[in-house]
Amino acid sequence: MEGASALPPVSFSLSQGQCLAVTGSNGSGKTTLLRVLAGLQRPTQGAASVRGRRCDERDQVFRQELAAQIGPPPVARDLTLDEHLRLVAQTWRSHEPNAPGQVTGIVQELGLGQLMSRFPHQLSSGQAQLFALALTLVRPSSVLVLDEPEHRLDVDRISMVIETLRSRISAGTTVVLATHDPRVSSELSDQTLHLTVAA
Repeated sequence: MEGASALPPVSFSLSQGQCLAVTGSNGSGKTTLLRVLAGLQRPTQGAASVRGRRCDERDQVFRQELAAQIGPPPVARDLTLDEHLRLVAQTWRSHEPNAPGQVTGIVQELGLGQLMSRFPHQLSSGQAQLFALALTLVRPSSVLVLDEPEHRLDVDRISMVIETLRSRISAGTTVVLATHDPRVSSELSDQTLHLTVAA
């Protein structure tokens, strides 16, 4: 519909080490908001910034500050999970001598150890979700933007994701996540932003 808004006007501010849970029904604008924060989409009105910089994925400094998981990540069919994660780690952490250790730690946190020799197309939907999160976490960032990180996961895996994100928040990472899971919101968020579908 011409003139329809994909996202109602919203306003929020987060400090370092805080978490915002964005809730609402499908079509309420949660993913649109995350895309704006990740610099993938410009707001038609207002402004969004992260650590004082306009949200723009073309800005190299901005890309170093923020890592986002929004939709399926791009993957290569002929690279294993291990090769994907090491490639991302070496690309973003080339100056860090312990880049391989970062991969190992994230693999252990998310219980992916037995899957590392598989290819992305061999994963179940839940395993693919954890792999997508691992690809995001292996990047250095001070801000995480995550679209339903609990999606397609069973109760035990959701607990694992909560603990993984809680450790990042405790270490000072700021997190904005969209979620349909009340447990994810209640256990992680300092603030909740509830969106409603525009009439």
